Parts: sequence; structure tokens; C-alpha cells
Amino acid sequence: MIEVDGSYGEGGGQLLRTAVALSAMTGTALRLANVRAKRPRPGLAAQHLAAVRALAGLCDARCEGLALRSTALGFEPRARAAGGEVRVDVGTAGSVTLVLQALLPVLLGAARASRVVVTGGTDVRQAPTWRYFCTVLLPLLERMGLRVRASIARHGYYPRGGGEVSVDIEPGAPSALMLPPRAASWRVSGEAHVAGLPAAIAERMRAAAAAALGRPGDVEVRALGLGEAIGAGGAITLVAGSDAGLLGASRVAERGVRAEALGEAVGRELAADLASGATLDVHAADQALVYLALAPGRSGFSARALSSHARTAMWLIPKFLPARFAVEEADGLARVSVER
Repeated sequence: MIEVDGSYGEGGGQLLRTAVALSAMTGTALRLANVRAKRPRPGLAAQHLAAVRALAGLCDARCEGLALRSTALGFEPRARAAGGEVRVDVGTAGSVTLVLQALLPVLLGAARASRVVVTGGTDVRQAPTWRYFCTVLLPLLERMGLRVRASIARHGYYPRGGGEVSVDIEPGAPSALMLPPRAASWRVSGEAHVAGLPAAIAERMRAAAAAALGRPGDVEVRALGLGEAIGAGGAITLVAGSDAGLLGASRVAERGVRAEALGEAVGRELAADLASGATLDVHAADQALVYLALAPGRSGFSARALSSHARTAMWLIPKFLPARFAVEEADGLARVSVER
């Protein structure tokens, strides 16, 4: 039994998802206290319940405290994850990409290939957009030798949700990934899309992002038609890729926030990562840690900064896995090494 204080560090949902995923992967019983203690509404929300229930079903876990707004959780796996067909309905506009963050590392170690279908919000605040998931995280996993394919049936936004995505996962162990200390040449691409809103909003997001970024890029502008989305919403995601690394930035459309402000924020964020010489963006850095901790040997990357999510993950992961993290901060970069 490993006991974890859910108020440590970022004290939110990522600590919860990562802890339960690590428990399921290693077969180690977990007791988590103070769940999401640092959030305005502590305890388990709908998306967290959906993720934990799905993980429990995969490894036949015995659970305690699995209820809405519960602040204490017991999770005791009793079998290796079986894989196969998995369906998760968040029931709200809770993020499908955050649910997948919990499921992916577990299903990569499953006994057989899996297909996961998740219904919920595909492009919502405080979560990776669907485009970011597909064009940053999945290519990063591919560089580690992992095979994950994704498709979307329809987008869904706050407050209705209703989006649906599918992910096919081949079991496999990640390989170590050593990215260069600094990256030089980058290719910029991306997408600005809207649904149930004037197409001009997506174009305004794209134009503002391009102006703030200050370099050419291939950014697609899309207005989704009937059947492609539930409700009204949109998002913009920019990605810079090279042999040296992957950088992404995204924002979702919000009522009362001008399209130009969203596009400018995305452009400035990616420009800052590019100028720093980082090989992973701040968000990819924290999402990659659990996979790097599973890879034998030594891995490394650099980021413009380390988020509280990343620092929390580096505190949590060694409780379950024999991984060692080291951070060196100099010249405006945080260089992270992972060794197992």
C-alpha cells in the first residue's frame, strides 16, 4: 500500500490521474488523501470518476471512496490490465484528453491491443485540445516506439460535451528518448476551427497567432459542419516540430474573449518556446514524464520552464517506479534527465 497526499504540489487532477494510473500499471495498492485539495471544488469531479472507474475495470481494482466530490480514494488492483474494447462516457463536458492521459500508459502495458472510445469535451479550458493530443503527444510517443492511433467522430465543447473520440493502442514498452540540448530548425503547422460560430472567428484567431509568432506556418482554418460537432465552440492549436523536439500551444474559444486575444496568446506562447531553445513545451514536458520513467536507460529533454504539474509528477512517479529525475536550470532552460 502506497499512501499519497493529494494536496502535494499542484494538488489537482493530474496528481490523481497519474497516481491511479501508476497503481494500475504496477499492481500496487494506493490510498490517496486530500484529493484535489487545492482546487476551488475539491474532490472527485465527473471526469475523474470516469477515468478511475475505467482504470478499475481494466485491472479489476477494489475501490473505496469512488463517489462524486469524495476527497479520499482507495484503489487496489487485482489483475493486469486486460485491454480490448473500453468505452468511457464522462457524462459532462469534462475533457476526453485528460481521461486518455490516465488510460494510455496503462493500456500500453495491457495483455492485448485496445480500442478506447471516450465521450465528453474535446476542446475545453484547462486541458489539452484534441489537436494538441494528436499532433504533440502522440507523435512524441511514436518517437519512443509506441503505436497509438486516434480519430474523432465529433467535437464537443463546454457546457454540453457530447464529443466522441477513438484511440487504438498497441501494447509496447517505450524506448528511451534523448533530445538534443537545444533545437534549431522548426516547421510550424496548426489548426483554427469553429463550430456553430462564424467562420471569420477562426480566421481572426489564425491571423492574430501568425502575427504574434512572427514566422511562417501552415495553419488550417476550418468551420465544422452539422454532424461534426455538438454545440458551439472552437479552438486554435499551433505545433512546431523538428528532429530535435516538439512544441505546441493551444487555446479554446471562450464567451467574452476576443478571437484576436486567443490567437495572440497562442502565438506568443509558441514564440517564447522557440526563442528559448526548448525541445518540449511546458505541457508536453509534464505529460512525457511517466512514459520516460517506464523506458529503460537514460532519457532527457529541455523545457522553457517546469510546471508545478511536472514537479509534482517527479515527486510522485518514484514512489511506484525505479526512476530517478534530475533537473538543471541554466540559460533560461530547464534540462531534465530521467534514468531507469
